[in-house]
Amino acid sequence: MNNVKKLGLSALAGSLVAFSANAAELSVAGGVEVTYTDTGGNTGNEVTGNSYGANSSVTMSGSGDVGFGTVSMTRTLNDGNSGWGSSHQSLDMGDMGVFSFDSTAGALVGITANDDLMPTAYEEASTGVSAKGVSGVGSTNVIGYRNTFGMFSVSAGYSQGGTSTAESASSGEASHGSSEDIYVSMNGLMDGLTIGAGHATNGTTDTSTTSEDTTSTVGNLVYSTGPVSIGYRMAETNKGTAATASRVVDHYSIAFNVNDNFAISWGQQDTEVEAISATASVTEEVTGISAAYTAGAASVRVNHSKADNDNGVTATDDETTEISLVLSF
Repeated sequence: MNNVKKLGLSALAGSLVAFSANAAELSVAGGVEVTYTDTGGNTGNEVTGNSYGANSSVTMSGSGDVGFGTVSMTRTLNDGNSGWGSSHQSLDMGDMGVFSFDSTAGALVGITANDDLMPTAYEEASTGVSAKGVSGVGSTNVIGYRNTFGMFSVSAGYSQGGTSTAESASSGEASHGSSEDIYVSMNGLMDGLTIGAGHATNGTTDTSTTSEDTTSTVGNLVYSTGPVSIGYRMAETNKGTAATASRVVDHYSIAFNVNDNFAISWGQQDTEVEAISATASVTEEVTGISAAYTAGAASVRVNHSKADNDNGVTATDDETTEISLVLSF
């Protein structure tokens, strides 16, 4: 009888061992950033108070083998955040691809991760004065998948949700919906050339006030040779909300690595806000120049962006200048 009991305990112990978690170490990295920001133009958003700011962040990351793949997680704490500044996790299953769940601000997949791939030394041309012109599945509660098949890479995302009516008050697609997003890129067609395109559909708005889903498309082409990279981006957003203008974007840039420490870039983005009824179309013209110098764990970065016909409003101008010092540890 005692032998039977011992055998049962041994089998139980073996099962517990089989399902026990593998230990994994967390790594911690951090950084601080001090910035100076100045704005101008006639949009009324000029800096009139303190132009200086600072931010620090601590990022914890770790990974471990779970038998059928490798699980990785990342959590970041930033100044001013009541919770995690970013939070996401993924499961890498080798040839089967990488599955992910982006809780907050990971920007892991789809157009969200590839909305603007233009070469730059620091910031995109539109930083501080405009927008990129497209929006993907987002970075909140997004189920993602990415994989590479020969020359092709696929990145896709899906999220549920609606912001119009609470579940307890209503149900059905009028107050719920989903967003879907996919981006496909290709390398190897020519040395230094990467091309890609994506499409996103946003159906999470209330259909009682929206005629149809909002859709976004984007295409990126980047060619790099030696110290020079050039890029061209085209994008379009078709608004589902009635009487809201769609937008068409043309964007190109060039970046040059002067040496191992210093880089400069220039970009221009033209966004046509299309006509609605008697309202004529207007083209917003944005230009931006960036520079960055890096020495070890320290970087000094500068960006200046300017917009004419800002946000599609004729004779409205906006501009911003940012100087940033980053120290990583």
